[in-house]
Amino acid sequence: MKFKQSIITYSLIVAGLFNVADAAQTKYIPKGYEIKTITTPVDVRFHATGLDVNKQGHVYVATRFGDVWKYQNDSWTKFADGLHEPTGLMCDGDGSIVVAQKPELTRLVDLDKDGIADDYIRLADGWEFHDNYHEFNFAPVKDQAGNYYGTLNLGHGVPDALAIGAMDSGGGYRGWAYKVSTDGEFIPFANGLRSPAGIGISPENEIFYTDNQGDWVETSKLHLLEQGKFYGHPVSLRDDPAFGLDKIRDNKYNFKMFDDMREKPVVWIPHQEVANSPGNPEWDVTEGKFGPFAGQIFIGDQTQSNLFRVILDKVNGQYQGAVINFIDGFQSGNIRVKFDPQGQLWVGQTARGWYSKGGKPFGLQKVVWNGEMPFELLDMKLTKGGFKLTFTEPLNDETVIAEHFKVHEYNYLYTNKYGSDKHNLKDLTVSKVTLSKDKKSAEISLDLTAGKVVVINFPELRNAKTDKPSVTTVYYTLNQLL
Repeated sequence: MKFKQSIITYSLIVAGLFNVADAAQTKYIPKGYEIKTITTPVDVRFHATGLDVNKQGHVYVATRFGDVWKYQNDSWTKFADGLHEPTGLMCDGDGSIVVAQKPELTRLVDLDKDGIADDYIRLADGWEFHDNYHEFNFAPVKDQAGNYYGTLNLGHGVPDALAIGAMDSGGGYRGWAYKVSTDGEFIPFANGLRSPAGIGISPENEIFYTDNQGDWVETSKLHLLEQGKFYGHPVSLRDDPAFGLDKIRDNKYNFKMFDDMREKPVVWIPHQEVANSPGNPEWDVTEGKFGPFAGQIFIGDQTQSNLFRVILDKVNGQYQGAVINFIDGFQSGNIRVKFDPQGQLWVGQTARGWYSKGGKPFGLQKVVWNGEMPFELLDMKLTKGGFKLTFTEPLNDETVIAEHFKVHEYNYLYTNKYGSDKHNLKDLTVSKVTLSKDKKSAEISLDLTAGKVVVINFPELRNAKTDKPSVTTVYYTLNQLL
């Protein structure tokens, strides 16, 4: 999240130089998809920071002002209130609701079945909360064994905190991921997180999280979250018994040491081109109800007011992959996304004082698919000589020529500065293109280098009807070669 940017934007609004009403404009959306707006409760600041849908299709939303609302049969009822800025919500299997508020993870139970929570049960509070505006608790997800997971944001301006960049830690596992075992034990799980605003769990029971660009984070990113791993922001190491405050201070500018220690992202998410402040990853397990993108990850962005897709590619046993925009023009900042049993993608929204292209301060929308097949990039996989790009419909073979693929690469620089410019920009030449028999896939041959982001533009590609994709740029994080 970007505090300085929020001040600038607020000033522009006050001065009348930023037109909130006209901010949302859809520039790209696949054929067959539509954004629908849900009317939220009247006179409620409905900043939707937690969102889930139960098996019956009832939508639960936590707002950052401490309420939990239930949406059923096109009407709203308040389920709970009095929570401390919750930023995550999960419908549990027993019918209760688990909410991540700043000081604790809480279970809400409706004992008398009247539609209002009667019992607020503490599940975990094993971290320190210094009453700082930036110390969010993003949670939970639940694995197949019944353990819960969450991520703890670093602080900003915490008194007497350790700071070697914009963000800081007053201790107590700030910048850590945590696990809550089935017997209620709080377990510090991994560290090095900065502003990990989105946590998700895959159909394969693997935990992923997104982090926002900032100090020690070159650009926003998606990680596979694993126990005991370090993810790049050093101030959290103050709570690691192998480090502590003195060792961090002695090595605070030893970028190579921390770089060698850290886990590399599954994908880098290019700043502004795709996202500034991404939310939770959500897998399409709708079995075709949402279109042709089964198994892919959908993520919303709070700043860009858009949705983008992540296409995973497992190379040498490790995840990497591609990022591509999906839909923009939402009314507010997209921070929470969730599929319902009908295959509709619900989008919880807040601007929270930070800038959002959508313009509105909060809201709730959903994306629906009407069954029309869109013409879009479907898949991208690394080959030994380049990439295989697969589309949802057959390509017009007259457009599938080397000159129609514009490719360049670059890398980011890891420091304690706020984000990174693109370094070592280089154009790459496509030497050969091979079209598959079904004309849906094009294999492009080119020389590649590990450790780069490879950007492929294909604005000249057409299908048999001479349609072009709504999005024609894809970003592949090339951690390693085959």
